[in-house]
Amino acid sequence: MKNNKALPLSEYPRMQLVRNSYFCLNGEWDYVIKNTDDLPKHFLDKIIVPFSPEAPLSKVNRVLKPDEYLIYRRFFDLPNDFNKGRVFLHFTAVDQSAKVYLNNHYLGDHIGGFLPFSFEIQEYLKAENELVVIVQDQSDTSYHSRGKQKLKRGGIWYTPQSGIYLPVWLESTPKEYISSLKITPLFDDKKVEIIAKANIDSDVVIEIEKRVISGMSNTPIIIDLDNMHPWTVDDPYLYKFKVRLKDDEVASYFGMRKISIALDERGKKRFFLNNKPLFQSGLLDQGYYQDGLLTPPSDKDYIDDIMLAKKLGFNMLRKHIKIEAPRWYYHCDRLGILVWQDFVNGGSDYSFLSTVVPVLVQKHSKDNQYKKFGRLDQAGREEFINEARQTIDLLYNSPAVVLWTIFNEGWGQFDAEKVFEEMSKLDPTRLFDHASGWHDQGIGAIKSDHVYFRKYKYQDDKLGRARILSEFGGYQLRVDGHAFNDKNFGYKRMKNSEQLTDAFIRLYEQEIVPAAKEGLAASVYTQLSDVEDELNGLVTYDRQVIKVKAGLIRKINYKLTKGL
Repeated sequence: MKNNKALPLSEYPRMQLVRNSYFCLNGEWDYVIKNTDDLPKHFLDKIIVPFSPEAPLSKVNRVLKPDEYLIYRRFFDLPNDFNKGRVFLHFTAVDQSAKVYLNNHYLGDHIGGFLPFSFEIQEYLKAENELVVIVQDQSDTSYHSRGKQKLKRGGIWYTPQSGIYLPVWLESTPKEYISSLKITPLFDDKKVEIIAKANIDSDVVIEIEKRVISGMSNTPIIIDLDNMHPWTVDDPYLYKFKVRLKDDEVASYFGMRKISIALDERGKKRFFLNNKPLFQSGLLDQGYYQDGLLTPPSDKDYIDDIMLAKKLGFNMLRKHIKIEAPRWYYHCDRLGILVWQDFVNGGSDYSFLSTVVPVLVQKHSKDNQYKKFGRLDQAGREEFINEARQTIDLLYNSPAVVLWTIFNEGWGQFDAEKVFEEMSKLDPTRLFDHASGWHDQGIGAIKSDHVYFRKYKYQDDKLGRARILSEFGGYQLRVDGHAFNDKNFGYKRMKNSEQLTDAFIRLYEQEIVPAAKEGLAASVYTQLSDVEDELNGLVTYDRQVIKVKAGLIRKINYKLTKGL
């Protein structure tokens, strides 16, 4: 199904598990906002899904309050031949909690605004179907994951969002079906391990590069790749393959790459890609859009952001405190850019002493002080760990994702050592930054710094870890006619594009390039785009004006990624 104006973001949503079965439920839905969650008798207004009511593209422009309920309704009928045995209803993301009904039958609920969920629905289907979703969003008044949203927005905190903000869709499978794939590149052995998870143990057949490999579902299948074609930023080669289990068939892909930390020829800890040292020069990417907020207006907007970063010479994006729709990672995989993926923060109010003061005094605290870090609720701590597990499971197959950020600047941080130990066991194939910015617990293989208000000078980590500058810069430039409001948030205000470009190059020439030569393994400039009050992007919030001279930025990045 191709994208069209009536069905925004209707491209096939899940490119690593593709079936010949897809029914998009995006588009116009009925809605009402009430103070109770009982089903209304009348729906008088319309909302465009998948845009939250706070986003202009939803046609609502209304903030949902924590004590209110946003109730959606959508009628649909399916083609006669759609049901192959099972039918699944998929939500890519609903913020923050959702109860779902189909034809007055309660399907279930879900809490967590950044992760997908689904229901099996074939036994409740009729000729014409009524789908109802009841949403409540407590935003930053609870311990649930919320990212950068805040009811009192401003500065580094953004407009709160609610409801369905990523695609909703249906698919059908045979009764015996493949539920997911787990793909692990075994780079040094020139092999790949594929596990076809299914609801039965059965024979499966994998077709790859004109070869047919037989195996069993729910069991690792090892495939030799004698003439292995590595995945790199410059050559993002993807192996395409199909898996069949009885009457079910899915298409997928993988990239052969390895990420590691090792000593270079000068004895410095470096990031290695495919056993070769590579300085990772990245941008902080928060994934906010002027008209869609957390949701891109179109699939092309995902592509344009990635290609802009590559045009400027960056080889990495740090996806900051947000999980994107699967198509964003697909585009990173196929276009060739590395991804650092943050887990999404939660917790109650954040203490000024634990989240703001450290930017000036660089003082670290032990993160078992739950009150200080806004983590008194055990249920909230358990929820974060569960969502971290789901995040790893969701994005495990993406070759572009090479690093997980567990906590950022103390926002809802707790027991980082225990969390790091569990997560690194779940995914031993990637790197982990346990505490980005501050409140380093002296663990892991990475020391992560944020520097905005002082000159950066590299020093080897006392514990022998690789050192990264995971946020810095943040130079601001207002472009009149392309700003969110009259606020000016950022660091070191610039007058025009020439001044911003000169300051950027001077920062890199005097601080980042020398640090990289001394041992710095990676850097993340703040940031790709403006976001609301923040005017420190390299492109405006509406993506209409690139604020820097692209060729000059690309040239300095070449020094970092190719010329060290």
